[in-house]
Amino acid sequence: MNATLIGRSEPTPDTPAGDGGAVAVGSRASRDRVTLAAACVVGAFVVLALFGPLIAPHDPNAVDPFGVNAGPSSAHLLGTDDTGRDILSRIICGTRASLAAPALVVLFSTVLGTLLALCAAWFGGWTDRLVSALLDVVFGFPGLIMAVLAAAVFGPGPTAPVIALSVAYLPLVTRVVRAAALKERGLPYVAALRLLGAPTHRIWLRHLLPNLAPLVLVQATIGFGYALLDVAAISFIGLGSQPPDPEWGLMVSNGAPGILAGQPQQSLYAGLVVLVVVVAFNLLGSGLSRRLLGEGT
Repeated sequence: MNATLIGRSEPTPDTPAGDGGAVAVGSRASRDRVTLAAACVVGAFVVLALFGPLIAPHDPNAVDPFGVNAGPSSAHLLGTDDTGRDILSRIICGTRASLAAPALVVLFSTVLGTLLALCAAWFGGWTDRLVSALLDVVFGFPGLIMAVLAAAVFGPGPTAPVIALSVAYLPLVTRVVRAAALKERGLPYVAALRLLGAPTHRIWLRHLLPNLAPLVLVQATIGFGYALLDVAAISFIGLGSQPPDPEWGLMVSNGAPGILAGQPQQSLYAGLVVLVVVVAFNLLGSGLSRRLLGEGT
């Protein structure tokens, strides 16, 4: 049979036989460097969230009526906003509020979604059908619409959107984890444990959850970026964090009028920070997926 037809070719003087392996190794090393860089970016923003007020050079809410919309300078590295507040300090101090809400969304949706997935996969029957039906109903409502409705009913602020987005993210987590849990439940070791009389909670805690943990971690990491975008969008339309909180989405909204006036720095820098964090979480999630789940290798 022609070697070309089975996907292999003879090495030529210009193409050493080991080039394919070298390229693959180099590609993996490049992806690992990207994942490491993304992890460093995420870690840096976590540090800012924890110690932002100690790091910020100025009080984020200090108003200077004589320094409105000032450009970058030694005193204000990123300039000032429409009320003279230091933009860099507001971005740094706003990291905590900007990351806390998405973190709560991911935490609630991941914990509850994993629990629902385990129940549906383990008990099957009417339990599985009920969970699937509930998820189908929730999946029919966009997360942003649910968050807007919740804020309209309970008033503006981060609490109602966080709860609404947590519910909206449930189907995304539950369906992925349920499929993996069904596969795990069908393995012989689970049947052996049940025959030995091991209680359900012990099988879940000591076997199923540890085996599903890598998948759950990857799903939560990628989901964080989307949650951050949704929370920022809610704040942008005025239903999330309220002034004078230095939340990134709110900063983009407050700086929007200045864009047409040629003073885009507040919206520009806050929007860039949101973009960098979202991309970092997506790249980190992709890297974890390759490392922990063997996808894309």
